[in-house]
Amino acid sequence: MKSNAINWFEIPSTNFDRAVKFYNELLETELQPMEMDFKMAFFPYESGGVGGCVTHGNGNKPSQEGTFAYLNGGEDLAIPLARVEKAGGKIIMPKTSIGENGYMAVFLDTEGNRVAFHSMK
Repeated sequence: MKSNAINWFEIPSTNFDRAVKFYNELLETELQPMEMDFKMAFFPYESGGVGGCVTHGNGNKPSQEGTFAYLNGGEDLAIPLARVEKAGGKIIMPKTSIGENGYMAVFLDTEGNRVAFHSMK
């Protein structure tokens, strides 16, 4: 495989507006909403990069179990991690070294999804 193993992810919500507000605050960005047969709000990403969105109404349900996404924690994941609880989430694993691969932290979003941050610092 010569490309990224992941090319898209979806984070389900039970309360779409609350979830979008959480990620807007957490990442200091504006997710871009779109409605099709269900609601979606897209995380920013560069052309050719990995993209994803918050969804509602497509049958997916928030979960703390199974597959979960690692969001880009930027230059230092301590910065966005400090916004998790202010935005309504809960940190379940603080910033933790993973050796030469940098750092990770795991949190629950407002919908009950288990999500992680990754950063080299």
